Amino acid sequence: MSIFRDKVLLITGGTGSFGNMVLKRFLDSDIKEIRIFSRDEKKQDDMRHYLQSQYVEQAKKVKFYIGDVRNRQSIDIAMRGGVDYIFAAAALKQVPSCEFFPMQAVETNIIGTNNVLESAIAHGVKNVVVLSTDKAAYPINAMGISKSMMEKVATAKARQLGEGAQTTICCTRYGNVMASRGSVIPLWVDQMMEGKPITITDPNMTRFMMTLNDAVDLVIYAFEHGRNGDLFVQKAPAATLEVLATALKKVYTNVNPIYGETEVKVIGTRHGEKLYETLVTREEMARAEDMGDYYRIPCDARDLNYDKVEGGNPEIDKMEEYHSHNTKRLTVDEMVELLYKLSFIREDLGLQPRIHAKEIRSE
Repeated sequence: MSIFRDKVLLITGGTGSFGNMVLKRFLDSDIKEIRIFSRDEKKQDDMRHYLQSQYVEQAKKVKFYIGDVRNRQSIDIAMRGGVDYIFAAAALKQVPSCEFFPMQAVETNIIGTNNVLESAIAHGVKNVVVLSTDKAAYPINAMGISKSMMEKVATAKARQLGEGAQTTICCTRYGNVMASRGSVIPLWVDQMMEGKPITITDPNMTRFMMTLNDAVDLVIYAFEHGRNGDLFVQKAPAATLEVLATALKKVYTNVNPIYGETEVKVIGTRHGEKLYETLVTREEMARAEDMGDYYRIPCDARDLNYDKVEGGNPEIDKMEEYHSHNTKRLTVDEMVELLYKLSFIREDLGLQPRIHAKEIRSE
């Protein structure tokens, strides 16, 4: 992490799942200071007490700022004294809540991100990485649409800044991050523990599977290799919901054999859900660079002066989007192996000391 030596990192939405994992990764690094920016004082208080008890020395480099990305002034306050890097993770992420309250998604995911980027540019921040989601590719729900617009805002600002600017703006797009807050794995574990059926929308539905550590790896890669307007995607395997549920039941037979007999109840597709998720669209694949474990999609560098009769890109016709139906499919045993990487599952199985309250099942 040499590029972070003696630098200041600001994490918006810093008390969420992504923020927590990014924080843990950087705590033992040679970074000078980490600023946690969020609007949830309770989560900040919990994080502060946890750091002070578990990371006594490292906790001294963590500073807390109460604010909301919807309020530009509160972001500017967190910038005082100089910030070198920003990980912009503050967002509304739940599909149903955004579907029923779409203007709230607009306020936070689009306008809030724009506020962060404007403040970063004004304060000479070196690098900003913005967190996006596979639901932004061919979006059909309010959450995905707001995240897609967020990407467009970030790309437009990066294009305006151009190469060699003081501030570099990149996006990272993720698939399903296992056991992040509000995700399905903790829900299903709770249902099993309470003796209820596991509720599945569609057994054949596929989702990308990646851990929070994978997500942080992508952030660091973007900080180290990104150019203005780049979008980075990490290649990831996928699994059907049926495979995921079967693997979860198999894992939890080690807690109690009765969990292996848990009923699976199909409840039907919910508002705004897709059969499969897309990480890279067909149009993006036409200009994507294969970086090994990642795809880099550079921004379209044209401006409004492009020729109205300019030819299209014939390569698009040859491309196929990268989605959770055509990536590597995990078997039940492979899914079990991936589940064993989750800390709350390892705690439930007695494989590591419990650091969270028993009822908290998220990373």
